[in-house]
Amino acid sequence: MGPEIAELARTAGTTMVTLMAGQAWESAREGVVSLWQRFQPDRAEAVGGELEATREDLLLARQTGDADTESELTAEWQARVRRLLVARPEVADELRRILAELAPQPSEAQSVTEVRLRAEVSGSGRVYQAGRDQHITER
Repeated sequence: MGPEIAELARTAGTTMVTLMAGQAWESAREGVVSLWQRFQPDRAEAVGGELEATREDLLLARQTGDADTESELTAEWQARVRRLLVARPEVADELRRILAELAPQPSEAQSVTEVRLRAEVSGSGRVYQAGRDQHITER
């Protein structure tokens, strides 16, 4: 398995678990199940059930502030996607298409600006840097 496949699996697993708690959940679920239906039809129904169970676990973990469970669920789905990609490498293009459809598109009102900060301090000097809002209260 190459690094590109590993990265695709990481991205897909992370995206799937992230979308489970949001409004795009149904679309994400449909896309993932259709992927399995197309490439491993005997597993598609089970994958749908596993997605639902994962979503329930995720929502409970978020309610209780359990970040470890969320990380475990993400790793679990990354591994499942990786195994699918290893077994059926032709899945990669379809998976990329599904991820592109699910990825939130930035609105025109949002702009992305790269900020690079560099500072040098000597003696007892202080530096305060921020890429955006910063509030400092010194006494």
